[in-house]
Amino acid sequence: MGKKKFQSVALESPRLLAERIALPFHDNLLLGRALTHRSYLNEHSEALEDNERLEFLGDAILDFVVGSWLYNKYPEMPEGDLTRMRSALVHTEQLAEFAKQIKLGNALRLGKGEAQAGGRRRPALLCDAFEALIGALYLDSGIEAVWTFISPMLEESADDILINHKAEDPKSLFQEWAQAQGFSTPEYVTRRATGPDHSKVFEVDVLLNGEVYGSGSGHGKQAATKSAAHDALQRMGLVE
Repeated sequence: MGKKKFQSVALESPRLLAERIALPFHDNLLLGRALTHRSYLNEHSEALEDNERLEFLGDAILDFVVGSWLYNKYPEMPEGDLTRMRSALVHTEQLAEFAKQIKLGNALRLGKGEAQAGGRRRPALLCDAFEALIGALYLDSGIEAVWTFISPMLEESADDILINHKAEDPKSLFQEWAQAQGFSTPEYVTRRATGPDHSKVFEVDVLLNGEVYGSGSGHGKQAATKSAAHDALQRMGLVE
């Protein structure tokens, strides 16, 4: 048996992806661009553009659509809570979860190195690809198509966020608790960073007066510090 070969090309074509998740795409070339990571561009001269510009557009479209959806869904919710809800719904991990729900990773065009590094499962990459998909859908079929596609996902996730208090920033909550107990501001210390530059995992401790109260990890220091704060809140019995 020879060594297993990693596919740099997509496992699923843009047309089949659109059919499987019932997306009304008219331009499969545009959809293909949304699925093309820059690592693929470096290895395939026939590919003309990656998905980063579509990612930029999709990010703005998501902010608008999610904000509009929340405004109509929760007519009594104050502005501050709406802002926190929108932040939770367009956060990297949440958009990556949306991408996983539709198995977007199977359709991504990745370079060999990115594929070997597990790019089809990496939250940051999946988040970017989902934003690019939204940008392409907007250009192809308009804002109503984006609304129709994303609304069912928002419905389910918003309920989960409210029930489990996910819109509340764990770092802010832990700092408020620490100050109420007479402690100084929590200190976040990076204990270790592992993995290649494009996919580093950070391990962080949160300390009060030099004592470790919680630990966490994540792709990026921001995600790791939030994880550490959440761990500290759990240890204190302040969240489930």
